[in-house]
Order: sequence, then C-alpha cells, then structure tokens
Amino acid sequence: MTATVHPDDAAPEGVVIKGAAPDEGPGRSVSTEFRRGLAAMMPILLGVAPFALVLGSQAAMKGLSPLEVALMCGLNFAGGSEFVAIELWRSPPQIALIAGMTLLVNCRHLLMGAAFARHLRSLRPWQAALVLFVMADETWALGMDDARRRMAATGRPGISLPYYAGLAVSLYVAWVAVTVAGAVVGPVLGDPHAYGFDMAFTAVFLVLVRGMWKGWRRALPWPVSLGVAAVTHLLVPGAWYVPAGTLAGLAVAYVVAGHETREAAP
Repeated sequence: MTATVHPDDAAPEGVVIKGAAPDEGPGRSVSTEFRRGLAAMMPILLGVAPFALVLGSQAAMKGLSPLEVALMCGLNFAGGSEFVAIELWRSPPQIALIAGMTLLVNCRHLLMGAAFARHLRSLRPWQAALVLFVMADETWALGMDDARRRMAATGRPGISLPYYAGLAVSLYVAWVAVTVAGAVVGPVLGDPHAYGFDMAFTAVFLVLVRGMWKGWRRALPWPVSLGVAAVTHLLVPGAWYVPAGTLAGLAVAYVVAGHETREAAP
C-alpha cells in the first residue's frame, strides 16, 4: 500500500483507532498488550485479505509457485512494491527494472521510519531492526497513533513492543498466508477482479488516510501524487506512473515540511 507521509504525521486529536488506549503503561502485562495489538489489527485484516488474494492470484498467473510467492511476501513484506514487481514480471524477468521500481515505491518508508525514530531510541538495535522490518502502512499508522497517545500520557516517547508485536505478527502471518492461498486457488477462481477484491486495497488506504489526517496542507502530497501518476499512466507507456507519482508526492511533502519549519521559526 502506498501513501506519502509527513515525518510528523500521526492520527489527529479526536480520531480514535480501535485498540489504542491513552492510559497504557508498565502495569499492563505482555499478553494483554499483545492481545490489544491483535484486536486493533483485526478490522484492518478484513480489508487486507482480499487484495492479498488478488496478489497471490496474479503471481500464480505470472508463473510463480506458492513457495516463491511465500518467499517474496515474507522477505519483502511491502504490498505495494509486490504488486509492482508482479505487474513488471516477465520471462526472463528484468531484475534491474523491478528492483528500481520497487525501491522507488518503498521510498516512503524513509519518511515513515523518520517519524518513528524518536519512539525507537530506547530499544536495542536488533529490536529496532525488527520493528522497522515489519513496518508496513498499517502497522505504522496504528503504531504511531499508539505511540502518540503513550507520549501524551507519560511525557516520554516510546512504543509498547508487545502491542506492536500484536499488530505486526497478525498482519505478517495473514499477508503471507492469504497471498499463498491466492496463489493456490487463484487459477481455479479465475480473475479476482471480477469479484471486486481489488477495491479492498482502496478501502484500507482510505481508512489509513483518515487516521493520518492532519489538515489540508499535510494532505496536499496525496492528490498531487495521484494526479501525476494518473497523467503519467495515460501519456507514458509502461509502469513509469509508479515512480512519477511517488517522487511527486515526496517532493510536495518536502516543500510542505520546509514551509512549516520556516513558519515555526522564531
């Protein structure tokens, strides 16, 4: 899933994401926090599962085996770039093109990681590495919202590792398992788009965008990215609309962040 984010983005005041509680603290047990993460992710999984099926089905139609699909999704764990890779997949595959396109799609993780950085400083390096490895749009949005609430309650940045683990484990297992299921049953079901499964991608994205809403100025990169990608798709053959939309969104986010920094300067 692809979204252009601002380094300071988190869910706005007044937006409550199920499973997030402002009063969590050291008194909560590890199992309680883990279950809280599972509960917060469950509604998202209802939307994730259909487009995981679509991805698995498309991968099978391109000739990938269920094992290859599992390895792709488990080692990469970035749905947007996986869709791009499958769309560009040919025989023999153009590895350099696929790697370049997926790198551009995943550039947003630089901004997402930057937003998360202050909440990870108390972690050991291997813990922070695991957190970032399983950082998808869904885990980032829910994790940032929870971290903001914790900081408002305690005055200190940080994340609840068991809560984040509940988010990440449930999403990771579901994504890999359902994608493999799509690779197995996809050829039997035929074109998954006929069932409207691809609409789930848009639905989940809209939910996450609402959770990250910080006003029209912060939202400006989204329509710009969409518009540039749409125009490029119409005018330029191939998958160049992917990097075009991504780079346009990142450029606008950079300009907006710089403008806000100058406004905040004394």
